[in-house]
Amino acid sequence: MHTPLLEARGITKAFAGVVAVDGLDLTIGAGEILALVGENGAGKSTMIKMVSGQYAPDAGEIRFEGRPVHFRGPLEARAAGIAVIHQELQLVPQMTVAENIVLGRWPKGRSGVDFARARKIAADVLPTIGFTLPVDTPVERLSTGQQQLVEIGRALAFDSKLLILDEPTASLSNSEAERLMQLVVALKARGLGILYVSHRMEEIFRLADRITVVRDGRLVGTRPRTALDHDTVVAMMVGERRSLHIERKRTAGTTLLRTRGLTRNGVFRDISIEVRRGEVVGLAGLVGAGRTDVARCLFGAERPDAGTIEIEGEAVTLANPRQAIARGLALVPEDRKSQGLVLPESVADNLVMSARRRVSRGGVVSSAAVARMVSFYVKKLGIRAASTANPVETLSGGNQQKVVLARWLATEPRLMILDEPTRGVDVGAKAEIHRVIETLVAEGMGVLLISSELPELMAMSDRVYVMRAGAIEAELSGADINEQTIMRHAAGATP
Repeated sequence: MHTPLLEARGITKAFAGVVAVDGLDLTIGAGEILALVGENGAGKSTMIKMVSGQYAPDAGEIRFEGRPVHFRGPLEARAAGIAVIHQELQLVPQMTVAENIVLGRWPKGRSGVDFARARKIAADVLPTIGFTLPVDTPVERLSTGQQQLVEIGRALAFDSKLLILDEPTASLSNSEAERLMQLVVALKARGLGILYVSHRMEEIFRLADRITVVRDGRLVGTRPRTALDHDTVVAMMVGERRSLHIERKRTAGTTLLRTRGLTRNGVFRDISIEVRRGEVVGLAGLVGAGRTDVARCLFGAERPDAGTIEIEGEAVTLANPRQAIARGLALVPEDRKSQGLVLPESVADNLVMSARRRVSRGGVVSSAAVARMVSFYVKKLGIRAASTANPVETLSGGNQQKVVLARWLATEPRLMILDEPTRGVDVGAKAEIHRVIETLVAEGMGVLLISSELPELMAMSDRVYVMRAGAIEAELSGADINEQTIMRHAAGATP
C-alpha cells in the first residue's frame, strides 16, 4: 500500500431519509490509481462530492494527508489539494485558456489582475501535459479533449495532490481517450493520488492499481487489480440478484419503428433497432453510452449524420419534434422538471400543452374540451392533485411524472419513448407507472424504455438492446435478460 493520502472511514450520507452512501470506506495512496466502480446510483457521485467538499458527511471521518478535514465547500478542498475533473467540464467558454487556468485564484497586480502572470502560469504547466495551443485561445474553440487538459492543467498549476476523474473519457474520441490515459499514468508517476471513476472495464484494468466496488451505497470490497477479472468485478457490482426476465404473454404486432445504421458523429454510431406494436423494448447502458442522444434523435430533437428511421415501413426525416409528434411518436424526457413540465403553470395547462389541436376549434381552445381531456387522463393515470388548476410544481414527484405521461398520451401516439420514467419517484408511484405502461402495451402501443434500473428493464421488457460507448453491444431476449449479462455487455466485460 502506498502512503495514505486520503482516508475516508464509515462515511454516510442520506437525502430526505434515503441513504445514498452507507458506512463507506475509501483509501487512496500517493502515487496510486484507485478505480471506483459500481452501477448507476451506487453512490459514487455522492462520495466524490463529500471528498471534494460539496457535501458534508452525516457520519464518518475524512482524513487528508493524515489530518482530519471538514471542508466547508469545494474551494476549501481545492486549497487543500483535492481537484475534481467532472464529466461536465467546469470551464468558462468565453474566457481564454490562461484565464480558465487561474479562475478563482487570480494573480494580483498593482492595478488588479496580473494577466501576464496568469499567462506565465498557464504556459509553464500546460506543455508538461501535452497542451500546445496558445494560452490566449478562447476555450470555446477547443475540442473536448483539449478542454479536459485545461481542467487538469488548472489542478496541477496549484499543486493538487489528489485528482478525481469522473467518467473522464465519456465524451472523448478514441485518440483523445488514449492520450488522457497516458497522461494519467504520467501523473501517477509524479506522485499524485488518482481516484478514477469509470464504467469502462478496459480502462479500469489498464490503469488501476486497486479497484473499489460499491453497491447500493455500501462497500463491497477493495482488491488489487491483479486479483480481479472482468466477470468478478461485474458480479461484485450486481451481487447475488439473479432475478431473470419475466416472460410475458405479449403478442408483438407489426413493426412501428426501425432504424438502420443511425449515426450522429462523435455521439453514437450504427444504431439498428426495432420496436413493434404491443411490446416493450428496453435500452440499457451505463452513463455516457448514448441512450438519451438516440432517443432525442428519434424524436427529431437532434439530427443524425447517417442512417435511416422508418415508421411503419416508411422512411422518414424528422427535422424537429413537431414532425415526430405528427408521425405518432412521443418522448417522456429523463429530466421532467427542465424538459417535461412548465412548473409554474397549472396541471391542466401542462397536460394539454402538446395536444392543443385536440381541444381547439378554428384555432380557439375549448374550455369544455380541455376539461374533458384533463378529467379523462387524470382518471386514467390516477393523478392525485387537489385541483388541476394548481401549479404542477405543487404535486409530488410521482404525480408530476404522471402529468408528463398524460401530456404525451394526449397526443395519441403509436410509440412512446420513455427515458428514465420512474427516476426520483416513490415505490408506489413507480408501480402505478409500470401499470400504465402495461396498459398502453396491451392497447397495442409500442414502448422504447430507457432505464438505468436493471430490475425495471428486466421486469418490463420483451427484448433489451445494450449500448456501450455509443454503439449497440448486444440484443438480449428471454433468459439472457438478467443483470449479469446486461452489465457484462454494458461495461465491456464480455470475452
